[in-house]
Amino acid sequence: MKNIAEIEKRKTFAIISHPDAGKTTLTEKLLLFGGAIQTAGAVKNNKIKKTATSDFMEIEKQRGISVATSVMAFEYLGKQINILDTPGHKDFAEDTYRTLTAVDSVILIIDSASGVEAQTKALMEVCRMRNTPVIIFINKMDREGRDSFDLLDELEDILKIKVRPLSWPIGIGATFQGVYNIYDKDLNLFAANKTKISEDIVSIEDLNSSELEDTIGEGPANELREELELVDGVYDEFDREAYLRGEVAPVFFGSAINNFGVKELLETFLEISPSPQGRESNEGFVAPEAKNFSGFVFKIHANLDPNHRDRIAFLRIVSGKFERNKFYNHARLEKKLKFANPTSFMAQDKSIIDEAFPGDVIGLYDTGSFKIGDTITEGTSFSFKGIPSFSPEIFMELENKDPMKSKQLEKGIQQLTDEGVAQLFIQQPGNRKIVGTVGQLQFEVIKYRLENEYGAKCEFQPKRYYKACWMTTNNQEQLDQFIRAKSIYIAKDKDDNFVFLAETPFLLQMAQSDYPDIQFHFTSDFKVEQEN
Repeated sequence: MKNIAEIEKRKTFAIISHPDAGKTTLTEKLLLFGGAIQTAGAVKNNKIKKTATSDFMEIEKQRGISVATSVMAFEYLGKQINILDTPGHKDFAEDTYRTLTAVDSVILIIDSASGVEAQTKALMEVCRMRNTPVIIFINKMDREGRDSFDLLDELEDILKIKVRPLSWPIGIGATFQGVYNIYDKDLNLFAANKTKISEDIVSIEDLNSSELEDTIGEGPANELREELELVDGVYDEFDREAYLRGEVAPVFFGSAINNFGVKELLETFLEISPSPQGRESNEGFVAPEAKNFSGFVFKIHANLDPNHRDRIAFLRIVSGKFERNKFYNHARLEKKLKFANPTSFMAQDKSIIDEAFPGDVIGLYDTGSFKIGDTITEGTSFSFKGIPSFSPEIFMELENKDPMKSKQLEKGIQQLTDEGVAQLFIQQPGNRKIVGTVGQLQFEVIKYRLENEYGAKCEFQPKRYYKACWMTTNNQEQLDQFIRAKSIYIAKDKDDNFVFLAETPFLLQMAQSDYPDIQFHFTSDFKVEQEN
């Protein structure tokens, strides 16, 4: 069957890391190996400002950070690879969380000098929630950094996951000579090359042969033998099934900026990582092999191309085969839709496709029909579970600084919040707009995009709220009473659900105590929360 062959061919994964660990650089180098680009420049260069392929939003270019999820597809060694490059900045963690619902595995990058950082731990927690298989790439080995064994201990202690090195560095920083590929038993010698692929690989089956000394010198050869012996003594043999269950993380070493250690990572990843997996729905588990098409929207992006006011919904295909110009069911709206120009992505470059298969991420041009979490199906309608959305941590009131552009401001904030970069709460009287985010930088991005993409000027005034709490109850009378009593703290989200904006943990606790029949939810996905 064609569908089965296409499913087996695909690998869909995200690259995640703490900011500045080298995530976007590694993405570039994977594209370089895949032939998707011919040369790559460093993301940050003191003399020349070059921009990573996946950083296409103007503010990203100015700040040198990724604040939007990019999707890139290419073929390598007969496999269709779909990379989702996520925001590294902690203020955009929620976008990363949603992206992880759309992938089947993850490559986590660690800076060899910094080790495990706060954002790394938070990202690993999300992977653990979903039992997502993780491969770890320890980056920047060509710079002075931490001892490799110390890094591995830290990974196990802080990330609470067993590790198993599948490559091993020879030296570090000034003494870095390359990596030994434990998985394939060959030696890759280091040569700094930031823009092209260069390989100097020596196959050494027997590490006790004199060929090792001839290649890297007597001292480094003896040290490598001792360290590899210790690796085999300390760590269990690699167990692919344990990796697929999310219980053990293979570890690779290298230097993404110099294209070093990337090939070992990529080729081993293709061999051991999972093919597209199914997803849970309110009608049960949907397997990728299922005949009927299904998929879910995990991201929406307005103005992907500023020259064309397009709005694109990113759809992860879960089962069946997607076909252009075929009618499908929009589960939430209960209406039929067809798509004349579905696209695949290579960062900001898009190409129209006629068909797509499980594991693929496609772009659907959207006129406002989609929200994050929407399900598209063929045959019977159902909804996929598990698109996380959390209570914001920072709240600000949106103030219009140009009354002549009120319509543009209204349209802009609605579209940007549909993308998931922030949440919008409307308070009455006065139709006041409260914007909630998980980080301060998002307000800077919203303000910039409102002005540059919609021509609307605004300011943000801080609001002292602790949590946004969605409410459900079987006691409508008690809910009505609560809304009347707390009216100055009540708002509606963009789906018209009532939200309690609690000022302090104490006031939230009092509300829970005084109104016991009301359930206060800290995620807007409270319907799924109730089902679970």
